[in-house]
Formats: sequence, C-alpha cells, structure tokens
Amino acid sequence: MDDSTTPVHAPGNDHPLTRAMVLLFLLTALMSLGYGSVFTLLADIRDKYGFTDGQVGLIAFAGLFTGVLSQLFLARFSDRGYAVLMMRIGIAAAAFGMLWMTFATPLWQWIAARLLLGLGSGMVGPAIRRIIIARDPQRVGANLGRQTAFDVAGFVLGPALAAGLAQLFGLRAPFIVLTVAYVIAIFLVGRVTTAKDGAASEVADSKQPSLLRLPAMQSALFAAIAFYLTIGMFEALWSILLRDQGAATWLIGLTLSLFTVPMIIFAPKGGALAQRRGPIVIVSFSITIAALATFAYGISPLWLIVAISGIHAIADAFTMPANQVAVAMSSPPDQLAAGQGLLGATGLAVAAVAALVGGAVYDAFGRTSIFAGTALLMMICLGISRWRWRAQPALHDVTG
Repeated sequence: MDDSTTPVHAPGNDHPLTRAMVLLFLLTALMSLGYGSVFTLLADIRDKYGFTDGQVGLIAFAGLFTGVLSQLFLARFSDRGYAVLMMRIGIAAAAFGMLWMTFATPLWQWIAARLLLGLGSGMVGPAIRRIIIARDPQRVGANLGRQTAFDVAGFVLGPALAAGLAQLFGLRAPFIVLTVAYVIAIFLVGRVTTAKDGAASEVADSKQPSLLRLPAMQSALFAAIAFYLTIGMFEALWSILLRDQGAATWLIGLTLSLFTVPMIIFAPKGGALAQRRGPIVIVSFSITIAALATFAYGISPLWLIVAISGIHAIADAFTMPANQVAVAMSSPPDQLAAGQGLLGATGLAVAAVAALVGGAVYDAFGRTSIFAGTALLMMICLGISRWRWRAQPALHDVTG
C-alpha cells in the first residue's frame, strides 16, 4: 500500500491524516528547526570567529533577505506543477547552506551559507502550504493550523538541539546533523506528494490577476501586517522590556518558551475555526486581544506583563493560521502558492522593520510610547482589513 495515502489517526481529531500529510508537517518542523538552530548559535559564532555584533547581524539579515525574495518571486513556480521540484531544490539549498557552515570561517562564507538557507526555506514553505491546501480543501483550516503548530515546535526545539550538540561535540556539530537531516528529507519528498498535489493550473502569466489588486488579498495582508507588527516588537524588545522591569534571565527564558506552548496547542483549533466562521471574523477578535495586550506591556508591572503574555499567546495561536486561511480563500486556485509566498514575505519584512524601528523608539521615548503606538497601528491595519474584506467575496472558497 502506498504510504502517501495510508491514513493515520491524529489524537483529538475525528478524521484520519495520511502519512503524506504528517510528513509535510515534519518537513515544516525540520525547516524551522534549522532556522532556530542557527539563530541560537550566532553568539557562539561571533565569539569563535571574532565577528562584531554588526557582522553577526548581517549574517542573520542575509537569511531574512533571501527568504523574502524567494517567497515573492519563486513561490509562483509551485503553482505551475513544480511544487515537488521546488521542495527538493529548496531543501537541497538549505542542506548545502548547512554543509557550508560546517567549514565556513571568514564572514563572507557565513553570509553566503545563510543566504542559501534563507533561499531554501523560502522555496519550501509556500510549496508545502500549496500541497496542504490542495490535498484536503475540506479541512484546510485545521491542517494549516497543524502546520503552524509543527512550525513553532520546530523553532522551539532547534535552540535546545543546537545548544546541546554544540556543548557536547563542538560548534560544527549542529550543522553536520542538520545537513544529514536535510539530505534525508530530500528523498522523503517523493513520498509526500501525489500527482494531483503538484499539478499546475496551466494558466499563462498574462491571464493571472495581480494578487495585490484583489481587495480580499489586501484584507488578508493588512491582517498579517497587524499580526507581524507585534511579532517584530516582541522579538526585538521582549527581553529588554522584562530586564528593565527587573526580571531575571531564567524568567525571561521561561516566558519565551511558554509563549510558544499555546500556539502548538491551539493553532489547529484556530485554523479550523477560521475556516468555519471566516478568517477575518477570527482575526478581528484575536488581533484586538493582541493589541490590548501590546498596549498593556507599556504600562504594566512585571507580574502583570508575564500574565498578559499568556493571553496574548493564545490569541496569536488563532491569528497565525487564520491569516493563512484568509490568503488561501483570497487566492485564485492557480495562485495558491504565490499567495502563501506573498504572506510569508510580508510577514518577514514587516517583522524586520518593526524590530528595527521598535528598538530605536524604545531607546528614544520609552516603553509606553512604542507599545501604545504599535497597538494603535495594529488596530488601524485591522480596520483596513475588515473594510477590504467586505469589498470583495473570497475568490477561492477552500471549503469546496
């Protein structure tokens, strides 16, 4: 029997998942595990090779840069029948980047290796989501939510794995292990897909509408901007905020770890609810809660900040898959991967800018100004999102 169609039952769900779908989730976790591992080792790379903080920042930025470009300009090829090929090339690029890191010494080599890792990740993500959407459109919300859970779980596991391997076997060990894992993943891709998953809609570029001109897509992207604004703030300022309020290092680390737990638990439920009730309905509630939490970070004492972050994490667990469902509903059937790539590129770009601006505003005007300002921008983007969603029915009903 073909493993790609053999059902496996997911705990807590009333319908089976195929082995192929589970492998897609595992590939998602593997790609994010690699990103989280490199992120964790940047300080060790700096110390070992004598790089400055700015040079290490350039290594980190290189991956974000190629991730944005590949999602913007390469995701569309997954819509033309090359989803399997895009996944294989993307994983191969990531594997080569990891392999290069096992030998890299000068700065340019680390930058080049990180460019390859970002390029590969940006190619794989939209291709996987296209296959998930096409394989089971009746349950696309729940499945995108599961993918989100695996994505977050991989990113959480990556730092622990990298730190443990580096401590036991040296700095190069995590890169060697991940290289082997990526090479194995290349051969598993063929077991993940079937002909219908990778099939293209043979539509000429000239006949494809621009996604950015579609009001429903504009709505989905403004909701994503609202979400990634607070993600960027969180990444840049969370540790600084808690330290300035007197938090110990262990508490900062604990809150960062616990923030991801609700996303792993609730993301599948959030995706299913978004498909059933409508993604913009869900993000209207979840982003409002996140905006209120963001505002509270600017005025609350330490204990209340920590408590509110748990509520914020639950809200984000609904927002993240709902954003993906909104883009799936807003994309024509022949541009599913392009839509998901546009979402991913938008998220990376907004989070990067928010992190950069947020740090400067925090230094200049303090925590109340930056968090209140971010909350206001989130609500403005949410308002625009609701307005544009009403302007056009979804082009592609993923409920079938």
